[in-house]
Amino acid sequence: MTMRSLPARGAPPLIPRPPGRATPLRPAAMVLPRDARATLTLLTGMRKGHQHALDGAATTIGCSDESNLLVDEEGVSRHHARIERTVDGGYRVEDLGSTNGTFVGAERVGLALLRGGDLLQLGPAAQLRFAIVNSPEESFYRQLYESSVHDPLTHVFNRAYMNDRLLAEVSSARRAGTDLTVLMLDIDHLKEVNDRFGHMAGDRALCTIASRILRVLRVTDVLARYGGDEFVLIAAGAAGDEACVLAKRVLRAVAGLRMSARGGTVHITASIGMASLEEVASSDEPMRELLGLADERMYFAKATGRNRVCTSTLPPAK
Repeated sequence: MTMRSLPARGAPPLIPRPPGRATPLRPAAMVLPRDARATLTLLTGMRKGHQHALDGAATTIGCSDESNLLVDEEGVSRHHARIERTVDGGYRVEDLGSTNGTFVGAERVGLALLRGGDLLQLGPAAQLRFAIVNSPEESFYRQLYESSVHDPLTHVFNRAYMNDRLLAEVSSARRAGTDLTVLMLDIDHLKEVNDRFGHMAGDRALCTIASRILRVLRVTDVLARYGGDEFVLIAAGAAGDEACVLAKRVLRAVAGLRMSARGGTVHITASIGMASLEEVASSDEPMRELLGLADERMYFAKATGRNRVCTSTLPPAK
């Protein structure tokens, strides 16, 4: 007897298979090798490549922060599906009354046993792969994911991940009616460090700067290296005074850094441009406008004295 025949709670009746095509039997039990574990790998969305180990009794998947595995994609319900171990050692997926359904392969399911290699789809687009991997495989895939989203020098997020994350955060903020702020940072005097002390010293300075900034951020903030000596900070939910306080903390964190050698001392600071989603609310391309506005203000901060935060391109009041 297959569990594939159970309909999703609240879902329309499933279309039966055409005559002559028997429903394949699923394994009743799954005996895992000693060093293996079950995993889910995200194949779509801003976290594609992320691997989640199914270690607990049950894993809830959905777009809610309360979910064990957060999948914030269009068409995914707050509590969409649950995966748990069966009494005989297998794994099963259960739809939790989602709006757009849970699929294993092309088949919409209410409750179904899983086998290694199964493709799960939540709603119209979100896809995950269920797999059984041993320790070396799991470590390899985790390292592969980490290298795909992080800058190899500073170990903060890279520009590609930042673009995906900003797109997702803008969409989420618009749906929830909340704001977000983007800070564009340019490191002042880094060229002088490279010229006087060498590029290895410049690389050390960038790593130290990234570490200093990370220490003053909120848990939800995202720091990425945009390129060269520029960083982007995405502060979801921050606006107005809260965003200004955050920007000043970042400014002070960078301004405390001095690079010294026989060639002298260089005092490193940052020029920061700040822009909020509310300022580009009417734009058809809010992400591009947001980054462009923050970038313009960053260059204005650099041109008007450096080591400052600019929230506009108007001359400071006297």
